[in-house]
Amino acid sequence: MEAIVYEEFGGPGVLHRAQVDDVHAGPGQIRVAVRAAGVNPVDYKIRNGWMEAAFPTPLPATPGSEFAGVVDETGEGVTELAVGDEVLGRSTTGAYAEYVLADVGAVAPKPEGLGWAEAAALPVATATAARVLDELAVAEGETLLLHGASGAVGSAAVQLAAARGATVIGTASPANHDYLRVLGAVPVAYGQGLVERVKEAAPQGVDAVFDAAGRGALEDSVRLRGGTAERIATIADPDAAHYGVAFSAGDGVRPDEGRRLAEYAEQAAVGGLRIPVERTFALRDAARAQELSEAGHVRGKLVLLPGEH
Repeated sequence: MEAIVYEEFGGPGVLHRAQVDDVHAGPGQIRVAVRAAGVNPVDYKIRNGWMEAAFPTPLPATPGSEFAGVVDETGEGVTELAVGDEVLGRSTTGAYAEYVLADVGAVAPKPEGLGWAEAAALPVATATAARVLDELAVAEGETLLLHGASGAVGSAAVQLAAARGATVIGTASPANHDYLRVLGAVPVAYGQGLVERVKEAAPQGVDAVFDAAGRGALEDSVRLRGGTAERIATIADPDAAHYGVAFSAGDGVRPDEGRRLAEYAEQAAVGGLRIPVERTFALRDAARAQELSEAGHVRGKLVLLPGEH
């Protein structure tokens, strides 16, 4: 099968197309013909070798951990899904490929009204956002400071936190402030003077901080929490330990992940949950997609479409 592969850590230029061995579904797994694969910031961080402590990566490797596509093989014991079913989910093999494997607990049916690219934008963003909000115990009436609020994970977190009854202060570039208001966040610009701007936007104080950007906001976050690292979590800043901040890397598939994803997909299909797709690429252009992801300032999601040439 065709896949995007890299044999060494480095910049986007290490990515290339290759023919690799077909994958086949084991017990409790499905094989999916990929129609769309999400591009996430963690993909380029793993490719650069920056995430070896959290995500050891044997080489050669194929990037990607989320997809939407059609089931074309089921493993032993799988009764929930059948060949021909349209699904979305998180994969156990690299998603920048013609086919991926996935555990049935990490997938959900794709609603008919949800496009392939929009479906592929959901699994990682919603699972990550929900996990961190649970870890931070964000509750009704609280104020959450969210760094990187206009990205895919940030967009999901704004909406899921607002649904819990929390007030969300979202950092983003000024060009994304109107977008954040539509999602339900109070936008503030990141960078110098952040502490003062957040205090002005949230005079009641900040109860928790979710850093989805990893762009040096942890010191200010600790100040905004009154000098404590409690209830601060990052998914992206390698300096977390220096500030005593929890780094949330996840620990595999949660028991309720498929059920939650099915709910999010149904909401997205009717416009109740928005993870916008900024741009799509053919599989061969994976390096360009990662290059844009690494440059930052992506609103929502970049998605690969393996069927396009």
